[in-house]
Amino acid sequence: MLSKILVPVRGDGLVETVLGHAAALARRHHAHVVVAHCRTRAEDLMPYGVPLPAFARKTMLTQAQELADQQERELREELHSLAEKLQLNETPASPENKTTVEFVEESGRMADVIKHNGRLADLIVVAKPDRDRNVGTNSLKSGLFQTGRPVLMCPTGKHVPDAFGERIAVAWNGSLEASRTVALTLDLVGAAGSVVILAGGKGEPHGATAEELVDYYKLRGISAEIHRFEAESPGAALLRKAHETKAGLLVMGAYSTSHERETLLGGNTQAVVDAADIPVVLAH
Repeated sequence: MLSKILVPVRGDGLVETVLGHAAALARRHHAHVVVAHCRTRAEDLMPYGVPLPAFARKTMLTQAQELADQQERELREELHSLAEKLQLNETPASPENKTTVEFVEESGRMADVIKHNGRLADLIVVAKPDRDRNVGTNSLKSGLFQTGRPVLMCPTGKHVPDAFGERIAVAWNGSLEASRTVALTLDLVGAAGSVVILAGGKGEPHGATAEELVDYYKLRGISAEIHRFEAESPGAALLRKAHETKAGLLVMGAYSTSHERETLLGGNTQAVVDAADIPVVLAH
């Protein structure tokens, strides 16, 4: 079972989306949710490369500090309200307490907050990046490449169903990334009511087959069925097949080539990240 779920947040209006998904899994797994607020440092809000008189700099730093304080108060009020609405008990982690939430705050960059808190979390929950507004990409990237943990990417503006996590689709092609993702999500998949393996094409040469993955899951008491597909664009096909099999969550390995290369030239992972309208768990 999942024990600790990290939800990194800031004042971007996406708190309800990510915390809603985290809370649904926390209730299913009786897990502890850590909401880590990334507080912008006042000095980071100063104009870069622009010389300022001492009094002007002092005034701007004071105003930036006051703005950060205001944002923190508003965010904490929102988080307290959401915790009550989502049936999360606000308390530090304890073996005796189940389905709990704790709020922590760190100053600095979001990528560093995720790196620090994510390496000892079972799952990191972030919002789907908006590349047009350049929002959220670094959070997803930090979770994938700086923590060694699986990352749940949540589509924005979506209602979280009560049965979230009940039916899971697992993308399988025998690759190293897919293998590591399977290992990192055994607890998540094991708690599902039904599991479908989406196997596209012939898979990686000398990689394990979908049938062998079924046997691997069976050793852990997980029953899975295989759905095969052929497609020129496997990323888009995975999302389509996830819908066809009525899966509410897709699990897949991420970025077999570099993140930068896929961002510039396209790739299966980037196609899913850009087009996903269901929650996706990714691991690298």
